[in-house]
Formats: sequence, C-alpha cells, structure tokens
Amino acid sequence: MVYTISGIRFPAPPSLHRLNFRGDRRTVPHHFFLKNNSFSRKTLAVKSSHDSDSPSSMIAESKKVLVPQDQDSTAAFTDQLETPEITSDDAQNLEDLTIEDEDKYNINEADSGYREIEDGQGSVVSSSADVKTQAKKKPVSAKRKVKIGKAKPKIIPPPGTGQRIYEIDPLLQAYSEHLDFRYGQYKRLRKEIDQHEGGLDAFSHGYEKFGFTRSATGITYREWAPGAKSAALIGDFNNWNPNADVMTRNEFGVWEIFLPNNVDGSPPIPHGSRVKIRMETPSGIKDSIPAWIKFAVQAPGEIPYNGIYYDPPEEEKYVFKHPQPKRPKSLRIYESHIGMSSPEPKINTYVNFRDDVLPRIKRLGYNAVQIMAIQEHSYYASFGYHVTNFFAPSSRFGTPEDLKSLIDRAHELGLLVLMDIVHSHSSNNTLDGLNMFDGTDGHYFHPGSRGYHWMWDSRLFNYGSWEVLRYLLSNARWWLDEYKFDGFRFDGVTSMMYTHHGLQVGFTGNYNEYFGFATDVDAVVYLMLANDVIHGLFPEAVSIGEDVSGMPTFCLPTGDGGVGFDYRLHMAIADKWIEILKKRDEDWKMGEIVHTLTNRRWLEKCVSYAESHDQALVGDKTIAFWLMDKDMYDFMALDRPSTPLVDRGIALHKMIRLITMGLGGEGYLNFMGNEFGHPEWIDFPRGDQQLPNGSAIPGNNYSFDKCRRRFDLGDADYLRYRGMQEFDQAMQHLEEKFGFMTSEHQYISRKNEGDKVIIFERGNLVFVFNFHWTNSYSDYRVGCLNAGKYKIALDSDAGLFGGFSRLNHASEYFTTEGWYDDRPRSFLVYAPSRTAVVYALVDEAEQEEVEPQ
Repeated sequence: MVYTISGIRFPAPPSLHRLNFRGDRRTVPHHFFLKNNSFSRKTLAVKSSHDSDSPSSMIAESKKVLVPQDQDSTAAFTDQLETPEITSDDAQNLEDLTIEDEDKYNINEADSGYREIEDGQGSVVSSSADVKTQAKKKPVSAKRKVKIGKAKPKIIPPPGTGQRIYEIDPLLQAYSEHLDFRYGQYKRLRKEIDQHEGGLDAFSHGYEKFGFTRSATGITYREWAPGAKSAALIGDFNNWNPNADVMTRNEFGVWEIFLPNNVDGSPPIPHGSRVKIRMETPSGIKDSIPAWIKFAVQAPGEIPYNGIYYDPPEEEKYVFKHPQPKRPKSLRIYESHIGMSSPEPKINTYVNFRDDVLPRIKRLGYNAVQIMAIQEHSYYASFGYHVTNFFAPSSRFGTPEDLKSLIDRAHELGLLVLMDIVHSHSSNNTLDGLNMFDGTDGHYFHPGSRGYHWMWDSRLFNYGSWEVLRYLLSNARWWLDEYKFDGFRFDGVTSMMYTHHGLQVGFTGNYNEYFGFATDVDAVVYLMLANDVIHGLFPEAVSIGEDVSGMPTFCLPTGDGGVGFDYRLHMAIADKWIEILKKRDEDWKMGEIVHTLTNRRWLEKCVSYAESHDQALVGDKTIAFWLMDKDMYDFMALDRPSTPLVDRGIALHKMIRLITMGLGGEGYLNFMGNEFGHPEWIDFPRGDQQLPNGSAIPGNNYSFDKCRRRFDLGDADYLRYRGMQEFDQAMQHLEEKFGFMTSEHQYISRKNEGDKVIIFERGNLVFVFNFHWTNSYSDYRVGCLNAGKYKIALDSDAGLFGGFSRLNHASEYFTTEGWYDDRPRSFLVYAPSRTAVVYALVDEAEQEEVEPQ
C-alpha cells in the first residue's frame, strides 16, 4: 500500500529501524494535512545582537528597517508603532452590544474565538465601530436580542517600579543591586521593543512575519539566517530546483521571497507539500527545515523529518466550538503524554486521547490536563524534550486539526489544557532542528561550550539575541493563539536561569546562590517578557515554571520586580519521598515530611506532586514500586490473599498522595497512571546505543510494551489497583468541594515523632495522619479551631479504597472547649495505623466559626 498526500507518494511504513543520529528513531504515523496562518504583515526587522557571554543582557542598539513588502500590498507600511493592535479573540474581554435582527445578522463563533457579524452578502464586520455602523444601516426587527462582542484592545501593562519585592521579602534588600539591574534590563528591553517593534504584542506576532505567510495574491517566505551566503526555497512545488526561487537578503540577515499565485489563482505551494530552505553556509551547502515551520513529518522509510507547507482549505480547518474555561482557583493537573496514553502497545493519537482519556480525567476530578511532547521532536524517547520544530505539533499523534479538536473537547468538559513547553534547550540535530541552521554555531544558540548542555546533549539558546527573543516569545503566543492552549508548564527553568544550569549544585536557600555571576540575567529577563506576553494578552492563562532552585521572586508579578510565574513546580517533594521510602518505617521523621511540604515562599504559589513522569521512567521507581516491588505482579487480585508488603504499600500510597495535596501547595499534579499505582515503568522503544566513551546501553528491541498506560488495571473491580484509583478520585472531589488547597488558613498542630502522627488544619478541614505501622489510637485528641460537630469527609481505610474499614462513617465528633496543641478546642477520634482521615465541620454555614489566626 502507498500513502498519497498532495501528490506525494510514500511507501508503506517498514519495520522499525535504528538511526544513530542523536539517538534512536523510528518510522512514525503519516500525517500530512496541514494548516497555515494566512495573515499578511509587513515586517519591521531589527538588527540582532551579538551573542551574550556574560550574565548581563548585552543587546546591541537596534535600528529600524522595512523588509520589502508583499507584491500584493496596496497600502503603505502600517503605523503599528503608535496604534495598539485591536484583537477580539477572547470572549471574556468583550463588551456586550445588542443587535435586534435575526434575519439580517448571524453570529459566528469562529475557530479563533472571534465573534463576527455577517451581513446578507457575507461580508465580515469586525471592529466595534463597524458593528455599530452596520447596525444603523440595517432595519431592526424585534424578534430577539443577540449579544455580540465589542472588541477591546489587549494591552500588556507597562513595567512597574519593580520595588514591591522588597516589601514582600526585606531580605532581598541586600541584593538590590543585582535585582535592580535585572529589572533595569527588563525595562530597557520593553522600551526598545516598544520603540522598534510596536510593543510586545506586535513583537510576539513573529509567526505572521517569518516563515510562510499567505496573502490574497501569493505566499511570502522569510527566514533569519545571517550566516548564510545565499538561500533558495526548494520543495515539491518547484521540483527541488535551487535555482528556481532564489531569496534576497536584507542588511540584518533576513532572507525573503514572494511567490505569486498561479495563473488560475491557486496558491504557488500546494497544501501538504514538502519544503526546505537551501543555504550556502560557512559549513557548506545545507538544506534545512524552515525554523518557523508549522508542521513536520517523518515519511515512512526516511530518517530526517520533512518540513510541510501547512495551509489546508477553509472547509478542512477545525473550528473551535467551546469557550475556554475560566482559570480555577486551585489547579488539579493530570500530566499526560499522548503517545503512551493507550493500554495497547502502540503510539496513541490525539483523537483516541480526546475520546478515551479526556472523559477519564474529568471523571477522576482533575480540572486541568498538562500535555507533554507536543512540540515536534524527532527522537521519540526524548519524551518530547529534544525539540526540533518549535511551532509544529508532533505528527506522530495526528494532524494539527486533531490536536485542536482534542483541546476543544477538553474545554467542553471544563478542563484547562496546559502545554509542557520547552524553551530551555533545543535538539542537537542539524538536519531537522535549529542547530547550525545557517551553518554557524552561534545562530540561535550561544557559541562554544556555553551553548551546549553536556548532560542533556542539546543546544542552549542565547536569550540576549533580539531574534531569539522574537522567536521564543512568538512561539509561546502561537500555541495560545492558534491552538487555544490555556497556559504552559515551562520545562527546565532552573537550567535557563543559571550558567551552571543547576548541575552538580545543591541549592541551600542562601540568597548568594540566586543573585550573582552564576545567574543568567538574559534568561531571567526573557522569562519576565514571556510572562508579560502570556498574562497581558491572555489574562486567564496559567504559567508554571519547573524550578528546583527556589529562586526568590519567581512567582511574583513582573511589575513588582518578580519573574512573573503563577506557580512554581515544587520538585523537592518528590525527591524527599524517594529519600524517605528508602528508609525503614521507624526512621520516618514527621518533622522532615512537614518541613518539606511546607517549605515554600510567602505569596509564591506552588504545584505539589508526590511523583511525576520523572519517577516513572526506566532507571527510577514509582512510589508504588518502591512500596510493593514484585508483589505487584502476583498479589493484586482480590480473589487471592494479600501480603504485608501489598497492604503496607496500598495504605502508604494513599497517605503520601493525600498529605502532599493537603500540605504541599496551592496546586496538585499527578502523572497518568500513577493515581492507581501503575505497575510498570516507562521505557520508550529504543535500540542499543553506543556512547562516545565506547560503552553501550542495551535497548529494548524497539518495544512499546512499557510505553503505554494500563488504565484497564485501575478500572478492574477484581484488582487492588481499583481501590487506589477510587481514593485518588475521592481526593480530587474533596478538594473540589472544600477548596482546601487555596485556603488562607493552614495550621499544623501536631507532628509527633513517637506516635508517628501528623495533624493539621486546611480551611475548615482537619487532617489526621497516623503513619505508625502497628499502633492504632483510641480516643486520640485532635486540636481544632472551630467549634461544632465534625464528620468524616474522607477515610483512606474505607473498603472502597482497599482499606480495612476500621472507622464508622456514621460517627459524629463534637468539640470541647480548652486549649490543646495550641488550638482552642479539640475532639476525640479513633486513629487506626497507617490511615489518613479528613474531618469536616458539619453545616458550616450554621456553625459559629472563629476567624483563622
């Protein structure tokens, strides 16, 4: 069989093969149906800076120059420096205007989220002024009232004073020289971007200027490649003739070509065509996939990826039907990987994930799904972290339209969709990535050793380069604009913020570790700009940074002098659990557990997790595996006796997750399958690998057996995995009902090393954890704040959750006056060994409550 896409014929996929080029590769599914943004903009190119090799930002003074206009342009260059762009793609930012005319006007919910009004001839009225004008021209009927949107400008707030961080944390005053310099660099960049690019809004629209842009009369292709001596656009459309479409270069290294439409009006490059840019470079002749490509595929039987011109006809473009949900007060994130989300040993698809996994996530009680490996990566086993094509969704899982339908379905279910975005480094590949794109070592990256991550074997961006800033800021906006993602989890932020990348560095919390010559100020300023774009243009969007260092100000607004993230991923918690699980139960320290879970900065929110995908990878162990090991294979069926190891494992698995959610932060994350103690690790299909030192790492014969999720195990009512899944679901719904993660009231009243008991209040809930392996306590006194009657809201020992049902859920617990554990009241409970019980105040609205102190 053959696959025919837009006139291209590919052979049927061969068996899996191996390539020793930055890792192992395989043939992937064939998806060539594409889409391109069809806006036409005049480009205001800015001279890029030299690479910055010091912590400070060294961006050269910029100059303004007009890139030649598209041949179809009829107007002069838009004066975008003075006029803020008006957009209306966020329904939340619309003011209401009433039109009473069912016959003359129709409301369209376009895929971009725009609300448009069509008149009888089909012309689109897009601005509020036009809407009012058209409304006046048409007769108004009284049949019904329809609300439409009045566009509001999306404005990124100007920089603030950057001084509030000193009010929040007076200890930062000792480092004001560094922090004020950092904020000065940020303000200077904001000013230069305003002056030379028309502001961050226009600057982050780079995908409407670079790469392929479609206009009414043709296609313009632009690429920044200052190291190239000559360039030509080649592809299926011109039979790969390097002399057919030669590009011209401006003084800032931007190459450009305009291709007029064919005589019949059809586009000069058919949708689905393979395209590349051929350059004469200092390293020789090189064919590269365009840096701004919107889709890239690996054809069956081929090794490198192909860039695909992405511009499907209008009738094939996915139209978004559902509004994006409001940002929830607390995040409960289900971390996912599309490819390994099937119970079958295969690469799963966007469509299957949409239909099979999203309803599961909703049922489990999570309110956000975080998707890994979206940006195209040629090496599947990199888990998506060695990105080759930053603007292209991975073709392994389906088409861009499939991804859009997935996101739209998630929004219909009320789920936020967060993207695991990789701006911390880039794939080392030269054939299908950015590395040596224009034949030079320091194009998008720092030259020499500074531009190479020795542990990750990848390239490191030069965040002090003007065009790198344009590329990355536009990349973040692209995914929010085009695909309606609701925010990001920024990967590897610690690596970005320090020149040592956090490698072989143990952060102790000493402020000297954060503010000194090891800090990459360029990178921190880039993150500040990225958060400005995200929060300024998409006020409901969420940004989470993966930072293990604990950088102060990380989650404070940029206007206050912070880096601007909404949440820090609290990575230390998972590491602490692994450390604890290596010890005997007798050696678990309650104070250590509490300290790790609560050790976070004031006013800086955290997303906590007991384990993520990192702990599930081959070479590491999940919590369930640490606890139960090989017994998980033989003693999880309910029709056979359990073992002490399994009983202990199931009990502690539930307790660890609940106390992490209860004390660890304002958000919670779980990697798919870990909620029910998935019995297998993750091992991507791979062959044997030879290391540079001559040693070999054995592969797995390209097996998919460990690169899937056995959801059927968690659903099976005859297996003990079901109880753990039911508990995780109950835990999410408890938080949904009581909102304890975001309550301002948190008080730890007991961490008793002898009893192995931890008791704390979060909101109006009282959590009681008994980690003792044998001791159960009758009439155990629990201090509390509020007076009244308490009942059990969640019990890890319940039979439904695989416990021993030692508690009576009909029991009521009444408080008595008198101080206990520094609390004004208390009540008595039965605390069985290895159980976690949550007590809720009954009829809270009718109880006389005391304000939390």
